[in-house]
Amino acid sequence: MTRKIDRRAEDEQDEGGRFSRRGLLVGGSAAAAAAILSASSTPAAAQPTAGPPAAATERRWHPDDDDILLVNGRIHTMDDHDTVVSAVRLSGGRIAAVGREAQTSGSSKNRIDLRGRTVVPGLIESHTHFVSLANRPGYHVAEWELAKDVAGVLAALAARRPEVPDGQFITAMGAGTPRMFAEQRLPTRAEIDSAVSDRPVFLYQNFNGPARVNTLGKQFFESVSNPAVAVADDGSIVGDAANYALYHLRIRQTFEDQRRSALDAMAYSAKLGITLNYDQVLFATPNGTLDPSAYETQPGDGLRKLNHYRMYDPYLSLNREGSAYVRLWINFLHQQGFIPALGGLDKQLPELKERLRNAMPGHGDEFVRIRGIGEWAAPFATPSNANGYAVWREAQRLVAQAGWHNENAIPGTPTDQSQIEQVVSTWEALDAEFGIRHLRWGLQHADHATPNQLARLKAIGAGVSLSGFRWLSGTPRADGLPFGPMFRQIHDSGIPYGLHEDGVHIAPHNPWFAMHYATTGLNVLGQQINPGQQISRTSALRAYTRGAAWFVGVDDRLGSIEKGKHADLVVLDKDYFSVSDAEMRDIRPVLSFVDGGIVHDTGVVRGRRDWAHDSDHPYDESWWRVQA
Repeated sequence: MTRKIDRRAEDEQDEGGRFSRRGLLVGGSAAAAAAILSASSTPAAAQPTAGPPAAATERRWHPDDDDILLVNGRIHTMDDHDTVVSAVRLSGGRIAAVGREAQTSGSSKNRIDLRGRTVVPGLIESHTHFVSLANRPGYHVAEWELAKDVAGVLAALAARRPEVPDGQFITAMGAGTPRMFAEQRLPTRAEIDSAVSDRPVFLYQNFNGPARVNTLGKQFFESVSNPAVAVADDGSIVGDAANYALYHLRIRQTFEDQRRSALDAMAYSAKLGITLNYDQVLFATPNGTLDPSAYETQPGDGLRKLNHYRMYDPYLSLNREGSAYVRLWINFLHQQGFIPALGGLDKQLPELKERLRNAMPGHGDEFVRIRGIGEWAAPFATPSNANGYAVWREAQRLVAQAGWHNENAIPGTPTDQSQIEQVVSTWEALDAEFGIRHLRWGLQHADHATPNQLARLKAIGAGVSLSGFRWLSGTPRADGLPFGPMFRQIHDSGIPYGLHEDGVHIAPHNPWFAMHYATTGLNVLGQQINPGQQISRTSALRAYTRGAAWFVGVDDRLGSIEKGKHADLVVLDKDYFSVSDAEMRDIRPVLSFVDGGIVHDTGVVRGRRDWAHDSDHPYDESWWRVQA
């Protein structure tokens, strides 16, 4: 029992892929799948578009069109009036009715009693590097970012162990710095051995390490060469060696391994309540070639680099067969600054020019879609760097001329907003020349944008997405000024804004950490670092729903629980609006819906679960039915 969902992809076809309860059979060509994200050979008009005519695909995890009725909840719709209702009806992947109408229309056959639990719209992460999480080598443990201490990390590793075949690595990567754990360090080799001794384990934080391994991991890395990896007695791998270790795991990944990693990443998002990831891709090597083979993994790349022409292939192959169950919107980050070997300004930016000439904004379907250019079109440079500045400004001009959505990522500082001013004044000039107000250009981070700058951005139709991750590295300033972002000031300006965690390298993926910071101003050590710049819990949640939906360009169909919108919503284990500040950080969904289908279920609400692990198979056809 599967439901066809509209697609907007011109090269879709049934590849015959099958997705079983306990395994995968590949269906489809990676090269064909990549076509939607790489420079196509078919020219397209450079203007906003909803994409080619819709085709249909089956979502194998999805139920048929039977109604689902959720009752006896505290359902925060996040509509214009912040209406709270007790019931909502889902049908055909959409919100069919809310409130009293939900209970009086349709069938009660598939009725789920929420028993007073809080329900909110599916969360939209408006700045992430999700493709990195979806390509982690080994059997990855994203949950380690939720641990409060070393014991919590060890428990997360041990919980993964039963699923891992003999000889395969258990890995945990990204998610910030050791500062996030009470001991402010990674576990030692002996500690990791105490949790998992019969599988190699590899921990790695931030862009470039540090890393830590257990005994079996140490033995493996001491056996490799070209390059060799130095491992200390306590399991530490530091400096360049951390990236060399990552390299040796990456080059051993198969395409099936990458598909499994993509499914794990979807499962973790659903577990956190994130139903749409707005991806800012990864940092490409800034050379002048368009040859994808030139971007294959290198020993020194670190976690933030992958082949940016091929890194979406596993995710796309899953989407083509209808197995993607968390939405993915994609920006294209362009890393080519001034490259002397290319010549004058007219010869610079070859990749960006080909992208604008041959790809289409808005291309894709309701589970994978191209958004625009970001988090930048070229590396930021000021006029003091004449060549770099000329290339940066030309990149802005080319994107405006082509009619694409565009973003820059500039936080500013409490005492210097000149870089933000450069962005704002440049965009104003481009609006006067080309008209960009309908394109919703976006400033990422925008921590210290002034009221004047915010008003001017709003006047040209732009919005901002705010750094919710400053809690991890921020400290109280000696001058007493807010560390940022200036949440209250930005909220009061009236500019559309979202909130983000900027995972999954320098910060966790968990959105509840960002909402905690926006409402308290407290860093990971419990220190006040953002005095006077807090916003309400309702405003923080709105930034992760309605506000983020506006920023991503999907507010017409996502971001609130209103009739006609996609049925993306989450049922929480705690009442977000009344729990203590400390408890807010620990909020987890017990039930998550995407397009009307359950994509995460702890079993608490319905009294059972119909599968053993969210990440490696879809759900029984009877997943939504209430047992007698």
